[in-house]
Amino acid sequence: MASFKAAERTNEITPFLVMEIMEKIHEMEARGIDVVHLEIGEPDFDTPECVRSEVTKAFECGETSYTHSLGDPRLRNAISEYYQKTYNVDVAPGRIVVTSGTSPAMLLLFSALLDPGDEVIIPDPHYICYPNFIRFTQGVPVMVPVYEKDAFQYTPQAISEKITSRTKAILVNSPSNPTGNVMPWKTMEEIVALADQHGIAVISDEIYHGLVYGDDARSMLEVTDSAFVFNGFSKLFAMTGLRLGYLIAPEAFIRPVQILQQNFFICANSVIQLAGTVALKESEKEIVEMRRIYDQRRQYIIKRLKAMGFGITVEPTGAFYVFANAKKFSLDSYGFAMELLENAHVGITPGIAFGKNGEGYLRFSYANSMENIEKAMDRLENYLNNRQGG
Repeated sequence: MASFKAAERTNEITPFLVMEIMEKIHEMEARGIDVVHLEIGEPDFDTPECVRSEVTKAFECGETSYTHSLGDPRLRNAISEYYQKTYNVDVAPGRIVVTSGTSPAMLLLFSALLDPGDEVIIPDPHYICYPNFIRFTQGVPVMVPVYEKDAFQYTPQAISEKITSRTKAILVNSPSNPTGNVMPWKTMEEIVALADQHGIAVISDEIYHGLVYGDDARSMLEVTDSAFVFNGFSKLFAMTGLRLGYLIAPEAFIRPVQILQQNFFICANSVIQLAGTVALKESEKEIVEMRRIYDQRRQYIIKRLKAMGFGITVEPTGAFYVFANAKKFSLDSYGFAMELLENAHVGITPGIAFGKNGEGYLRFSYANSMENIEKAMDRLENYLNNRQGG
């Protein structure tokens, strides 16, 4: 029998560490150990009732055929109207590509945008999968370290130092995973000016938009209509498993992305596209309540973590994460996260999962009930107070 091995490019793809930690927790739970999940970035709220009802209705009405490869026109029109209402920007429906979650949108865009060896500038720390998408499409991720003292924000000077003749794009994520920080308007303007100066693209991942506690996050499309924007329904609308996202792109890129969509995915799920249309139009009340509860949790977990000695120089105001400095306790974030899991029975994501510059930090997700967050904080506090060498 012939011996085969996986393609070489798969060796460059790193494991999704958050999922591996969650799977370890599931093994512990199967042994009867009670673990509080603060490691996973998944809303704990029910999907809005109007969305659930629309799924049933769509099936009953036979809405189960292929849609247009760019997406159901009803959904693309609803997204266009949402951007007009929310950001006061005009996004023609023809500039929107609906995908089965935001991850396929990333794969499609990087496939259409990058030639082998093209570089994409990303922050460090960053969302775990960015470098893997870039490498898989034969691009080169170029890291720009961002620091706690700067609220983990890019500085134009640091970006400038990384720009070369092969730079194709600057990637922005606000509100950020893992830090929960929101990019200031001035920084957005400076990045666009820098990109324009060098003739490179700006890619903005806005999946956590709407989950902001204070001033609203601003879309990169408010600065420039040439930006590429990723967004979707997983986080704000608590629709993670329904897998619905979209890409907004300059008109010249729609056809290349569409051809890839036709070949790789055909179209997004027809029923879920109709559910997304209703989510944009009818779920505002539920979203407001979710955001209020998230904010209560955010304030509580920040207060408790600071009291334990974790460093939080600039309090996060977006998403549902706190990226806390744990260097007082350990410089090995993975080892420390495993120590806390095994001894305090609290699941937390190590900062090293998000890049070299995330070492020494832990990401706490507050996408869990207040009762469970309180339990987790009590367990951590008790363990750290009695920890040898702590």
